[in-house]
Order: sequence, then structure tokens, then C-alpha cells
Amino acid sequence: MKVTLEKGKENTVNMEITIPAKEAADAYNRAVGRISQYVNIDGFRKGKAPRAIVEKHVGVERIKIEAIESLMPRTIAQAIEENKLDVITQPSVTSYDFELGKDLSVKVLVETRPEVTLGDYKGLNLKVDDSPIPEDAEQKSIDNLLRQHSTLELVVDRAASDKDIAVIDFEGYSNGEKIAGGEGKNYSLDLGNSNFIPGFAEQIVGKNVNDEFEINVTFPEEYHDEKLKGQPATFKIKIHEIKERVLPELNDSFAQKVGPFKTVDDLKEDIKKYLETQRERTNKQSCENEIFKTVIDASKVDIPESMIMREVQSLEADYKQRLAYQGIDWDTLVKSQGGQDHLLETLKEDAANRIKNSLVIDKIAKTENIKLEQKDLEHKFAELAAVYGMQQQDVLKQLGQNPDMLGSISQQALNDKVRDFLVANNTVEIVAPKKAKVEAK
Repeated sequence: MKVTLEKGKENTVNMEITIPAKEAADAYNRAVGRISQYVNIDGFRKGKAPRAIVEKHVGVERIKIEAIESLMPRTIAQAIEENKLDVITQPSVTSYDFELGKDLSVKVLVETRPEVTLGDYKGLNLKVDDSPIPEDAEQKSIDNLLRQHSTLELVVDRAASDKDIAVIDFEGYSNGEKIAGGEGKNYSLDLGNSNFIPGFAEQIVGKNVNDEFEINVTFPEEYHDEKLKGQPATFKIKIHEIKERVLPELNDSFAQKVGPFKTVDDLKEDIKKYLETQRERTNKQSCENEIFKTVIDASKVDIPESMIMREVQSLEADYKQRLAYQGIDWDTLVKSQGGQDHLLETLKEDAANRIKNSLVIDKIAKTENIKLEQKDLEHKFAELAAVYGMQQQDVLKQLGQNPDMLGSISQQALNDKVRDFLVANNTVEIVAPKKAKVEAK
């Protein structure tokens, strides 16, 4: 076998593979034998028809294609290995010259991994802003805890306030038509924390049990339903119940009820520790992100358009699947994002970033001889099992049926090892955030 390489556009390589005449002829004859096993030829049992009869029945070209298809997987793999090509897509046969008695010439197009030029990725000295704990964070945590253990009591002697829960029936209309999905029965609406249309909950405040009335609102311009964007609407409302949220008293008894605490001070100390732990986690993540961003920005790689468009297709398929689970129509999303062209540009940008990140990580791993070990994969499998509440052997069974998913998890595990390497080999100082300047009037 002889292989000639010629560099093509971007990161493609054209291989011309020459296979000796005898080897090609042997492959041709084996193809005749295989084809004769499944074609029906009058007067002959399957597999017993002479070569000339098979050629006349199915055509010489069909046999040549069968022969080439049987030869190419092993031949191309050997050519790639011998020439040390880092191929990232399935090679494709672009043409062939197959004349029996002569050497077989096959031209193959392969796409190779783009070359990455790394910038500085070790010994960096960087800075990130601290993520200080807000002054009111402790009180908000206590308020949330009290709210979680609150009770709801019926209100019978006053109108609804903005701190109450109203149990309502509602039915909406816009431009004289009933709004699809715009109705509910015995719906509990938190008047102080509503995610309904702006102005909806506010107009229920001040109303009483058994009141029936109408409210007028306007849908936001960014509303997901194209027909309702910016449109006025009327909702018929009936109040069945008003409930008041009653918070428990913050005392030692409450502290003992919600955890292993003896006093309120113990509870507050635990909240402080939790907030500090969250701060440390946020700062750690900020440090990792700053290192990674700096390393990526300093690296150079020319990503071919074909590679980006394949990633775009993958992203689009992933988004469509996730939207389908959420009951959101893809075409509706496209319109809300400014049309197909605008969304395509966004996807292309995301795709280019993902590809560059992956290429840089792989380059660092290769340069620093960072390799995956069995324990790295087992750690990822354990993480997946914990996330989905499954046994680890069940996770492995499912991954065994999905090679693409297994490949993705292997890549994630490698990403983690490279990130750990970068963190260990660079320094990040956590500094106090700069205060915004106040302009003098």
C-alpha cells in the first residue's frame, strides 16, 4: 500500500491510497462471492453462480463498490496511523480508479484536528474580586427559615393584603378572545411574590372573600407568546379564600425544632458558617474561571467553518430536545430570539467557544501528559448516580448503551483533570471589590 498526502483547505487532508493489483483483485473476487450469496439468479443456487454471471446480473461497478467498502476501513485506519494524522471526523471516499489487473487508486478526504497554539498557561498571577457576604444575608436566611416553618390561617375579618395568599378562580380574555391556558380554579396566589403578569396580584389586594370582579393588565413586550406580546387583557376573578402567613417566634424552642441547636445563637452561628462556606465556594469557582478564561484567551486556534456548523447542529438538536421536555415550541423560540439568522449567529458563537475550550483542554492534556485513569471515570459515574438517584451499576448499564454519552463523560473527566492542573500551577489573589465611583453633581 502506498499513501500520498496533500493538504487541502483549512484542516483537511487529501489521501491518495494505492492498493496493489493482486490485493484489489482478491477483494473484488471476495465481493463477488458475498454478493452471490444473497442475489437470486435463475438457474443457480445462491453462492454457486460463476463470476461472469454475477457481473452480468448486478453490474461490475456494484461489485467494485462492494470490494472498496470492504477494503477501506482497515486500509484507511492503517494509512491514518502510519502518517500520524489526528482525524476528528469519519473519513470519506471522494473518488476511485479501479481497473482489474491494475493497482487500485482511492482518494480519501479526512478532517484533522486544528492546530492549537497555547499561550502562557502556567505561572500566571491573577486577581479576582472577593464575593463578600451581604450585610443582610444572615437576616434573610433567618427570614426564609421562619417562612418555611410558617402556617397559613384563614382570614375572615378583613380584605386581602400584599402579604396574603389568595385562593382564586380566574379567566382571561384578550382582544375579545379567551386566552389559551389563561384560566385556573382554586389557584393559590402569593400576592407578595407573584410571577403572574405585572399588575395582576396588585389588583387583588384590598378585595374580600367571595368578591367577583375584573382586572385589566398588559402583557409584557418580551412575553413568550407572540400573539399576546404587549397586548391588553382582562381577567375575571373570584376570591374563595384569603390566608395569612403566620411566622413562628424566633426563640430557642424554634432553633431546637429546625436542627441540632440548643439556642438561637447556635442557629445563627450555623448560618454564618454556611454563608462563609458559600462565599469560599464562590471565590474558588471565580478563581478557576479566571484562570481558565485567561488561558483560553491567550491560546490561538483557527476553527474551520465545517467544524463549527457540526457543533451548531448538535447544539440545536440538544436545545430542541430540552425545549420539547418543557413544552416550548422551537419556532416560537426562534421568533422570540430575533429570527433564524440571529439565533444561528448566537449558536455559532456558542459552538466556536465550546470547540476552542475543548481543543485547548486537549492540547494542554497532551502537552502535560495528563491522562484519564479508571478512578477518574468512576468518580464521574458516582456523581451521575448521586444526581439521578440511581445505583452506579445502573448508570454504567445505560452508558454502555450510549457510546456518545460515555464519550461526553470521559471528556468531562479530562476537563476536570486539566482544570485541577491549571489551578495547581497558577496563582490567583482574591482582592476587595473596587467601589463604584460616585460622580459629583
